[in-house]
Amino acid sequence: MSLPLPRARALLGTPADWHEPAYLASTSSLTPGGFVFRSGPPRHTARVRSDDAYLRELGYEPVLTRRMGSFGNFAISFSVISVLSGCMTLYGFGLTTGGPAVMMWGWLAVGVMVMFVGGGLAEVTSAYPTSGALYFQAEQLGGRKYGWYTGWLNLLGLLGAIAGIDYGAALFAGAFLNLQFGFEPTEGKTMVIYLAILALHAGLNLFGVRLVSILNSISVWWHLAGVAVIVGALAIVPAHHQDASFVFGKFVNDTGWSSSLYVVLVGLLLAQYTFSGYDASAHLSEETTNAQVSASRGIIRAIGWSWVAGFVLLAGLTFAIQDYAATQATATGVPPAQIFLDALGPAGAKALLLVVIVAQLFCGNAETAAASRMVFAFSRDGALPGSGLWRRVHSRTGTPRNAVWLAVGVAALLAVPSLYSPTAYAAITSINVIGITPAYAIPIYLRIKHRNRFAPGPWNLGRWGVSIGCIAVAWVAFVTVLFCLPQAAPVTVESFNYAPVALIAVLLLAWLWWRVAGERTYDVPAHHVDRSMDRFDQEIV
Repeated sequence: MSLPLPRARALLGTPADWHEPAYLASTSSLTPGGFVFRSGPPRHTARVRSDDAYLRELGYEPVLTRRMGSFGNFAISFSVISVLSGCMTLYGFGLTTGGPAVMMWGWLAVGVMVMFVGGGLAEVTSAYPTSGALYFQAEQLGGRKYGWYTGWLNLLGLLGAIAGIDYGAALFAGAFLNLQFGFEPTEGKTMVIYLAILALHAGLNLFGVRLVSILNSISVWWHLAGVAVIVGALAIVPAHHQDASFVFGKFVNDTGWSSSLYVVLVGLLLAQYTFSGYDASAHLSEETTNAQVSASRGIIRAIGWSWVAGFVLLAGLTFAIQDYAATQATATGVPPAQIFLDALGPAGAKALLLVVIVAQLFCGNAETAAASRMVFAFSRDGALPGSGLWRRVHSRTGTPRNAVWLAVGVAALLAVPSLYSPTAYAAITSINVIGITPAYAIPIYLRIKHRNRFAPGPWNLGRWGVSIGCIAVAWVAFVTVLFCLPQAAPVTVESFNYAPVALIAVLLLAWLWWRVAGERTYDVPAHHVDRSMDRFDQEIV
């Protein structure tokens, strides 16, 4: 005997109360074991429901504006990955931790592994396309506590990404001002530029998802054209280029560590940091049409195109190095700027720096959008202190404005240690990696664990889903440990890797808030059938 789903909910509560995964569909039923299964044809046979109808089926009343198409959804993840941000801002780090050989071969290897992670995440996203993304998927597949801790890790990673991207843009802006006006990019001046960039991105995100989507679409072409222009100029103009043995074989260890293997592993941070943020497609799924397919395709396409573009960019930069030591010790504070200067002269260097800076601004704007949607969704489910404030949606723009301001405010605080520590920027990027990357793996792991019950969406990996998922989870476990390790020796207050401290702090905060309020307030889905409309009518302002 089985109970109709509404009656079962009335008697037994919500999936969050059961502490078991829920697989919802319009013709579902509750089995004696307490699980909800689909009893109709699989969703991948036909798309028979509208996006909003399926979102309601997952338990949420649509309140965000669905104005983003398939290309726009791909564009936001491509913009967040942003090879002109990640590769360029950490290029100096790569010169020290392994040099050209680790950068080039590491990029190829990490790209392959990230494609496995992206494939596993895309499959789960197709089944659960919500703004909460990773934590909602984890909660549905594993229960409340899985969702709770996944959400906090995802939030840490997204906020760390805003800080890493926008602080990198501030560094490049300082380098441009140095070439143009003799500006000295001190830590304090760089922080002022950083805060101005954060304010710009907050302002752009207050106007609604339509503007964000347009800017992301422009960003795709800007990135592709920018890589072509930079590599083309560096290939044609300089009279001297490094040979292939230098680009693919030169190993450099300026970290202070004696182990070459250790340096190679730490050097993978450049690629792994750049290949993050593609969950943006999932976070914007409630604002995307045909979300069950578009969000998943957006993840995969963003990784693939970034893999190709990033390899071309790194090769172009490295072939054009004129003086390795001078590039590392550049007065601009940004080694790629020195490469441009040596290879093209001041005018050419400034022109290419502007190309990079604009790309980084596109990237930071896209990441702000993704992070604010995570703040909104997590607050909608009662997970954050002051959730009632952060989940509010502006009635005219359909944008969670308060969530935008919270995202950029926390990002501003994360960059404060850069005023005192020369390794703080690398720590910020590590915060992004070790926060967001484990969050990618948790729903994939739960999909593997519950593979006999997981009902895939229209975009799925078929019989390869479990195998790909196992590879993805193993890789994530590896890089999570790796990027908690110290990156320079000797380990001092200035060189200490603060990323593990941030990870422990956020997990302690998550545990403490769970004990204080989360166990009582956290509810996924956040509303029940009989009060959904009343609650959200009150939340829209």
